Amino acid sequence: MTVSRGFRDRSDDSLLTLVGEVPELVRNLVVAEVDSAKNWAKKAGKDAGMGGVWFIVALFFLFWSLPALAAFAIIGLSSWMPAWVASLIIVVIALVGALVFAWLGLLRFKHLSRSTNPVDAVKVDARIVKDVADEF
Repeated sequence: MTVSRGFRDRSDDSLLTLVGEVPELVRNLVVAEVDSAKNWAKKAGKDAGMGGVWFIVALFFLFWSLPALAAFAIIGLSSWMPAWVASLIIVVIALVGALVFAWLGLLRFKHLSRSTNPVDAVKVDARIVKDVADEF
């Protein structure tokens, strides 16, 4: 007899049949936990890499804002012509770009710390097995 989602009704199985299936179930659990750990490591590496890329882009904008700031100071101090306004606009755009990309990198690193760690899942599974074993 099958119930929802294709699971068999095990109420008529003998104790030896159920105990005989425990090694396979434990093996399946270990394989699932290892796969979960691999997937978590892959996702964590991807998030860390993308966060690093956003910080590199932020540093690129910050690096190129320094010459623009120098040009602003030179032009602004030498003559009060509209050329310094253009230089100031470039500095503001570069700094805003650096802030936006730094913020995106920070969000990616925060996203990395919010994902579930597979070691915690193994600890929960071990605690559940221990609690069940203590009942018998």
